[in-house]
Amino acid sequence: MIDFDNRSNYDFNINKLKPVYEYLTDKDIELILTDNNEIKALNKEYRKLDKPTDVLSFPLENIPGMPLGSIVISIDKAKEGSVNFGHSIDEEITLLFIHGLLHLLGYDHEIDNGEMRQKEAEIIKKFNLPESLIVRS
Repeated sequence: MIDFDNRSNYDFNINKLKPVYEYLTDKDIELILTDNNEIKALNKEYRKLDKPTDVLSFPLENIPGMPLGSIVISIDKAKEGSVNFGHSIDEEITLLFIHGLLHLLGYDHEIDNGEMRQKEAEIIKKFNLPESLIVRS
């Protein structure tokens, strides 16, 4: 189950994420859709980066019956990304959700040998999503 906490004024249909979620995991997760101010504060507190970012992931310990973790997405950054990459806001949220969920599942593009990008490409192709996620630096 996706526990959705929409703290933004954007009306997002969480059911759009269900196929991707069900493809990747059966563990509960939390998804927070927020603004640049809140995600900037979280980024500063947890990553020591004093700037907004598009998506943050907060994995929990892998304990049976416990949620996988939380994903926080900035609607402001999602809107910017949709314009910059030429697709819809909902598609950008889905791409950011995939990225965040893969981090919860243990993937880490900062230290792996391309496994996370390869998995993103597989999911993007399977669900016919824009390829902009896998070409970003």
